[in-house]
Amino acid sequence: MNNCKDIYIYVEQRNGIIQEVSYELIGEAKRLAEQIKTYQVVAVLLGYNIKNLQVLIEYGADKVIVCNHELLQNYHTESYTKALDLIIKTYQPDFFLIGATTIGRDLAPRVAARCNTGLTADATLLEVDLTKDSPLLLVTRPAFGGNLFASITCDHHRPQMASIRPKVFAPLAPDTSRKGEIIDFNVELSKNDIHTETIKTIQKVQKGIDITKAEIIISGGRGVAKNFDILKTVAKELDAAVGASRAVVDEGYVSKEIQVGQTGVTVRPRIYIACGISGAVQHAAGMDKSDYIIAINKDPNAAIFNIAHVGIIGDALEILPLIKEEILKIKHSS
Repeated sequence: MNNCKDIYIYVEQRNGIIQEVSYELIGEAKRLAEQIKTYQVVAVLLGYNIKNLQVLIEYGADKVIVCNHELLQNYHTESYTKALDLIIKTYQPDFFLIGATTIGRDLAPRVAARCNTGLTADATLLEVDLTKDSPLLLVTRPAFGGNLFASITCDHHRPQMASIRPKVFAPLAPDTSRKGEIIDFNVELSKNDIHTETIKTIQKVQKGIDITKAEIIISGGRGVAKNFDILKTVAKELDAAVGASRAVVDEGYVSKEIQVGQTGVTVRPRIYIACGISGAVQHAAGMDKSDYIIAINKDPNAAIFNIAHVGIIGDALEILPLIKEEILKIKHSS
């Protein structure tokens, strides 16, 4: 265990395009490495003929390990697990971080099992304890439906693994002057390593603005459940996305795709307008890192006001159109 070193990041790519969560994790790994001093950030990319690997170094990676094989062009659990397992056993990383995406949630536990180590899923905070013989990763995640937050450690097995939701951390600004090392890692793969067959690929059609990429989100809770059309109208005029709390999703007013929170998606917009949302910890976990939070609620004691930059006590359906006019004035004057 004392031979383990460095922080490794699984770089997720889809159709040859590196996913944003990879840059977010590299940035957080860089922050951790600066505390440990002797650790480097190593990005691990599996794929086939992917170009512009230098961008990973620009975002903070010190090394990039590339596993280039035609059977890794598209994600398959078996082939990706085999490749990552070989990389981990060859280089012996101390930390290994994976994005908690659809792919990451499938891949991470299989790799952890293959390496006989633990995995903490859906982390919201990463810290290091430097008082031990070797750095110990402290992984904080919500527990009991978001009512508690637990810090979990993996004391006796390596690598220390965690999966982190997209948008929990912010990527570093790219530095085009950074230098790093790109390492080619060869792995023997055959079709016998893949026991599943892709019959047909259906691309998901994104309707409207992707809530995870929106700069402005207007989100509604139980207080506006029956009036989401008003939120949608205002959102359209502001080029904003519409979000929702779990309560209105469970009641069937909107689809789960736009649910923000612990059991939904994590968002990080420039402006988050919470309308009729109480601000339970489960919802706050998915939006509390927004740059600017405006909360509108009739209840002056609503928990959402504790994290809001601006709190307005009143009827969201009356106040929201007024906020819309002010935002439009700012957009038109800039």
